[in-house]
Amino acid sequence: MLPTLRRKLEALAERREELERLLADPGTAGDQQRFRALSREFSQLEPLSTALAAEQQARADLDGALALRDDPELSALAGEEIAASQARLDALDAELMALLVPRDARDEGGLYLEIRAGTGGDEAAIFAGDLFRMYTRYAERQGWRVEAESASPGEHGGFREVVARVEGAGAYARLKFESGTHRVQRVPETESQGRIHTSAATVAIIPVEEDGEPIELNPADLKVDTFRSSGAGGQHVNKTDSAIRITHVPSGLVVESQTERSQHANRDKAMKRLRAMLAEAEAARRAAATAASRKLQVGSGDRSQRIRTYNYPQGRITDHRVEGLTLYDLPNVLEGALEPLVDRLLQEHQTEELARLADAG
Repeated sequence: MLPTLRRKLEALAERREELERLLADPGTAGDQQRFRALSREFSQLEPLSTALAAEQQARADLDGALALRDDPELSALAGEEIAASQARLDALDAELMALLVPRDARDEGGLYLEIRAGTGGDEAAIFAGDLFRMYTRYAERQGWRVEAESASPGEHGGFREVVARVEGAGAYARLKFESGTHRVQRVPETESQGRIHTSAATVAIIPVEEDGEPIELNPADLKVDTFRSSGAGGQHVNKTDSAIRITHVPSGLVVESQTERSQHANRDKAMKRLRAMLAEAEAARRAAATAASRKLQVGSGDRSQRIRTYNYPQGRITDHRVEGLTLYDLPNVLEGALEPLVDRLLQEHQTEELARLADAG
């Protein structure tokens, strides 16, 4: 581990000890808001403290084994212990570096998944439907819940646009690198001459804002329209104007909700998503200076960047942000087996963040 990263670890360990003293102070307990904030920070540093203690023990075990290496009767046993202790230290080193990466407070929460057909006409809409199915299957594998909030079906299948809320522990952390343009290369079912077409769909991942003060919206800035639902709902569908469309005039953002039976419930859902979109837009604006130099564009919601190609003839999927990230397992990926892609992107993010921390000294 680089000395600069080791110093940062030591500083975090000292901060945890300071937090322990502050939390034991009766004066801190009297201020509930401060007590909760300090408790949350203490809890976040607890895994690091545990790993450092385990590292100290592993070093002690290694030193003990090294001391026995020259003993003829115990050399074989010492050799096994040296190898085990070194492997443990290597694993702890990787764990500690991962713990150094700054945590995004939104990582453990849910997200809004927005998929829109791009270039390619009907084929783009069908591909948008394939992506939505892929993410839904992946969410099922993770034990998350997916709830569609609005959808505009394509004429020949798929979606021109679909928006869903994904709820589950760590959902945003796992999917936050999926924002961008996804491109597909395949022969459309409507193509009689067997020519390969290229189409695209855009994906946006927007974190659900659960904590903190909600964004205040001026009613004068909102244009609210009602229309008849086109989704599930039995006899209720197309009989009342329960669906809601809200336009935030200053930003031009538009949100819809049509899955609930009541106009009030749809309005509440739409307002929550609008607040999340405005919060994400502000976060992206603040991070623009640093995000521009990062391959993953973490949390920027940037859909202009082509991030991935799905090539059906070759059964290949390539992520263009990470060198060498190509899988020849397209059918399984489309069935929700996204783990190899997601894990590699998380690893790349960790590497970028550690390099940034090292450069910062």
